[in-house]
Amino acid sequence: MRVSYNKLWKLLIDKNMKRSDLIEAVRTSPNTIAKMGKNENISMDVITRICEYLNCDVGDMMEMIPEDGGSSSEEK
Repeated sequence: MRVSYNKLWKLLIDKNMKRSDLIEAVRTSPNTIAKMGKNENISMDVITRICEYLNCDVGDMMEMIPEDGGSSSEEK
């Protein structure tokens, strides 16, 4: 399985925010946000700060995608 942060990017659009706004608000580096843009793993500390700032749950900002490319919510 791999992680996808597409839900976070949609959430930022809904809140009329840019990635640079998120960097400043949660005190993280541009490199961390770049890693998220590539769907790479980041620390739970950053994930927690993002959730607290956006007042959301982890599932509202990310999801696990099976390696075959299907959505984690799909049943087989």
